[in-house]
Amino acid sequence: MKKISVLLFVALASAGICTAQQRLSYDVNYQKVKFEQFYDALNTLYVDTLNNEQLIEKAIVSMLADLDPHSTYSSAEEMKSITESFEGSFSGIGVEFDVIADTIFVVNTIPNGPSENAGILPGDRIVSTDGKSCIGIDRSDVPKLLRGDKGSVVTLGIVRWGERDILLYRVKRNDIPIHTVDAAYMAAPGIGYIRINRFAHTTMQEFREAFRSLPPMSGLILDLRGNAGGLLDQAIALSEFFLPAGMEIVSTEGRNVRPTSYRSHRTEGFDDRLAVLIDSSSASGSEIVAGAIQDWDRGVIIGQPSYGKGLVQRQLPLLDGSAVRITVARYHTPSGRVIQRPFTAGDAEGYYIDHLRRSYDDRYADSLNANAPLYRTLRTGRTVFGGGGIRPDRTVPVDTTRNYAYWNELIRNGVLNEYTNAYLNDNRKKLLDSFPTAEQFADGFTVTPAMLDELTALGERRGIVYQTGDTLDQLPDAQTSLKALIARKIWGTPAYFRILNTSDDAVYDLAIALLDDPAAYDRLLAPPAAE
Repeated sequence: MKKISVLLFVALASAGICTAQQRLSYDVNYQKVKFEQFYDALNTLYVDTLNNEQLIEKAIVSMLADLDPHSTYSSAEEMKSITESFEGSFSGIGVEFDVIADTIFVVNTIPNGPSENAGILPGDRIVSTDGKSCIGIDRSDVPKLLRGDKGSVVTLGIVRWGERDILLYRVKRNDIPIHTVDAAYMAAPGIGYIRINRFAHTTMQEFREAFRSLPPMSGLILDLRGNAGGLLDQAIALSEFFLPAGMEIVSTEGRNVRPTSYRSHRTEGFDDRLAVLIDSSSASGSEIVAGAIQDWDRGVIIGQPSYGKGLVQRQLPLLDGSAVRITVARYHTPSGRVIQRPFTAGDAEGYYIDHLRRSYDDRYADSLNANAPLYRTLRTGRTVFGGGGIRPDRTVPVDTTRNYAYWNELIRNGVLNEYTNAYLNDNRKKLLDSFPTAEQFADGFTVTPAMLDELTALGERRGIVYQTGDTLDQLPDAQTSLKALIARKIWGTPAYFRILNTSDDAVYDLAIALLDDPAAYDRLLAPPAAE
């Protein structure tokens, strides 16, 4: 009798589940038919001709806006740029450009790229393409002119300093790499430094090449500051480089997707001291790497609390080349922490304000920390915090004491870039004669008071006048940024970060100090004292 009762209960429960699923299915289909009914009526009856493409795009965007902050829609045009940023290359002429005074300005040429091979120089101004003037072009439209199919040819009209006539160059477009490793060098004896700006298809290939280019080391700084994430497989592969085989890196869980655990299958890697640098812009893939390193006590995390973006999106292509990215699951670190910080569905503004308050309002951040759920690391049992994002083992607060309003105005209005380009027009050869290498420039070049006066005067001519706060000669960070920008325009991004990092970067300095002191490093990762 008891056996029959159990079977009856199971049957009734199953019937209840089926009924609930049928109701859900009916509700979804019902609402779909309702929308189609409305859409057909609108096109049949509305008084004027409709722009259906625009209506549908707005409808999609509006629906996604009522969900989480990371479910998004991208138009067909936007998808082209997104795809290029992850593929690791695009086809173009191979220049870094800016738009100054309505004209395309060649900031730099890609080494061995089409423009460099054709004879185009940094400082050249592009005034026409295929015989059509491009003076007055919007910055957003420049890629449409300069990029194109591999092998296609574009004729550029160039205005060059010291030349009276417009010079014509035929440039054959080719694949242009998009690098995700910004810099790799030795930060101190025995301590390497590698900076990754995002996770794209080529990231691990670039990282391995960068790592192998460095001499043997006992410590490594992995800089993920400003890295907003990207491709999951690359973040997992980077984690594998530091975690022994078998260790969980991240797991995912969602309503309609199978729970998945990603584990290390490492075949090569680095086992010595490791410092991972993060800040409030480190998100998604960066948080997966930092969370796994922290949970397994594999290295020290230094900087500011990360962004807290831990939602898994699935990208669905649409008929016209556009796409929607729909959130399907959440990321969990190996200790079980949810990377995604809390949000209110449909309140995107509140979500981003929360991010700013976490980053710059100490009292708000302290209240979050006080109420954050506690977890234990998996090897030594140290306490780590949940509640969204990755909190560093050693937090270095952002310096908000200086007034950078004037400096930021110079940057936002293009004055800093304009001044740097003009300075290099006049001084590039002299600089290269005095400092043949980036290292010699970093050690020997100094931004002079006269240069700061010239920059201030240019700002005044562009309507930006110093009013209050620190002047440029009182901001060593500003002087360093100007020096670094000059270096980048001559020697590229690695030189830029080498200069920035070595000038009053408290996070970078702390990483070197910890990696250079094995006892202090080990204490930070040691099991908590017995109570």
